[in-house]
Amino acid sequence: MASSITFESHAIRNVDWLLSCARFPLEPQKSASKPIVVNHFRQSKILTGHTESGVNLAEAPNYLKVKVDFPMTTASRVPALLATFIALSALAVLPGIAAAQTCQTSAELDEATRTAITNAAQRYFGLAVRGDTASLRQNAIPSLASDFAGIENTIKDHQQDLAGAQATVKSSFLLDASGAAPNPHAEFYCGVFGKNGQTSNSAAFYLDNLPPGKYAVALLDASSPKGRTMFSEVLQQAGTDWKLGGLYLKAALIGGHDSDWFLARANEYKSKGQLHNAWFYSLEARSLISPLPFMSTLATDKLFDAAQSAQPPDMPAGGKTADIVAGTTTYKLTAVFPEVVGTDLDLIVRYQSANVDNPNVAYQDNVNVMKALVTKYPEVRDAFAAVVARAVDASGRDYGTLLAMKDIK
Repeated sequence: MASSITFESHAIRNVDWLLSCARFPLEPQKSASKPIVVNHFRQSKILTGHTESGVNLAEAPNYLKVKVDFPMTTASRVPALLATFIALSALAVLPGIAAAQTCQTSAELDEATRTAITNAAQRYFGLAVRGDTASLRQNAIPSLASDFAGIENTIKDHQQDLAGAQATVKSSFLLDASGAAPNPHAEFYCGVFGKNGQTSNSAAFYLDNLPPGKYAVALLDASSPKGRTMFSEVLQQAGTDWKLGGLYLKAALIGGHDSDWFLARANEYKSKGQLHNAWFYSLEARSLISPLPFMSTLATDKLFDAAQSAQPPDMPAGGKTADIVAGTTTYKLTAVFPEVVGTDLDLIVRYQSANVDNPNVAYQDNVNVMKALVTKYPEVRDAFAAVVARAVDASGRDYGTLLAMKDIK
């Protein structure tokens, strides 16, 4: 009998602050490489495709949503981005608007502010390494402190990855969202932009329903005997202090391999005519240089554009489903993407289902979908260790099954 792992998720959503993936995406991660998405700002919802503590393991990946859902084509995004940046720069000189939505890089901050942000970020990193979640909770914003189980569980799960880790603050940003009400679509353009858009010294942040206030984003590069980790924090200013508002943890390596390795493998697959594997691996390459799901840089933009141009037309994307036939049944696929499970790179497939409440039927549907997928795209056998199928109903509840590739026959 084929070995399998079955799991059920009801998509419990404890996350209240939207860090918009509809603006700039990343894909889901798991185990050592999954991000800890625990942002508890109130009055909004989360659209991220990242795996969250207590949330659906295999949400549709953000990289399938971002520029696809952006109200313009990829080719037109650069001039539009520049136009937006220029418009914001012009508005900044007008009375009453200057403080509405601004960003400063670490180099632009005064020494006192930069030091305060760096010290707070390092302090919270140290608490996480020691597993001192009680102190972290005491230093969190109220809405996060009142619902802290996600952070507690995730830090506990990653203690081995963080053991002995030392971190440096790679970069930090100050986001000023002054105003009287939450900003439905806050966009922060940081650093120097060139005639073609982003440069090596720029970054952009896209956040929806952002409450008024001053925020800091601190990106830490942590190293331990287990490897390199991207440890990122969102801080909110409270008086003279900086409180923890969000925490993201993501491995910078998978099986000892970095973004360049996955990009090289993607090019190899492309040269062999294995276009689906090439696309999946290019997505993974982008993930490994993307610390946050709501941040873009020159490097992530380049990899996104490369992946976008390489996306096979028969893959679901941008709200478009794709059909796959198993016997006499046609299943509607909503997402297919790579995800790290333990130390393995697996392929996740999500599809529409009305059978989530019936485990026996849902399990058989999952097996059927996995077999049909591997039969239709046999190239994935050499690229992934297993397939995870997730049956998802209209409310977002899902039922998942994992099968090792060798057991899919």
